[in-house]
Amino acid sequence: MSLTLYEASIPGYLHMLRNLAAILDKAEAHAQTEGVALSTLTEARLAPDMHPFTRQIQMASDAAKGGAARLAAIDPPSFPDVETTWPELKERVAKTIAFLETIKPEQVNGGEDRTIELKFPKGSMTFTGRDFLFQFSLPNFLFHVVTAYGLLRAEGVPLGKMDFLAGAGRA
Repeated sequence: MSLTLYEASIPGYLHMLRNLAAILDKAEAHAQTEGVALSTLTEARLAPDMHPFTRQIQMASDAAKGGAARLAAIDPPSFPDVETTWPELKERVAKTIAFLETIKPEQVNGGEDRTIELKFPKGSMTFTGRDFLFQFSLPNFLFHVVTAYGLLRAEGVPLGKMDFLAGAGRA
């Protein structure tokens, strides 16, 4: 049996968002234990011209919900980017997971050749559903998740590769 578009997308988004939620919990516990202000983590950035941690979480959420919605040919929910606190960031991830859990295989499967157009202020990009998933949506989503992970590591949170890969599934 072939891998379906649904199987290649929604479970992966969900897995990584659950891992991200577990990473947020671990970072919060570390901050409490070490007396680190959570604002130090939310404001962290890798370089002056990169978005801070808070925006990385928002963009990971946007990439997952936007990717899933486009694959399902529905409108994504609107989540204004207003989170400034740790609980708000955790809630953003939880809301994204809840939305993805509503996407059914029949909404996504069969859309491999559907045209998906992304519009930007300075142009647009057009994909088939399959190419959108593998060439844009998943790489974009994982970029923001791994950047959030890297920011926390740079701030001293004791995370390892398995937190990234299997965070929510760890015993």
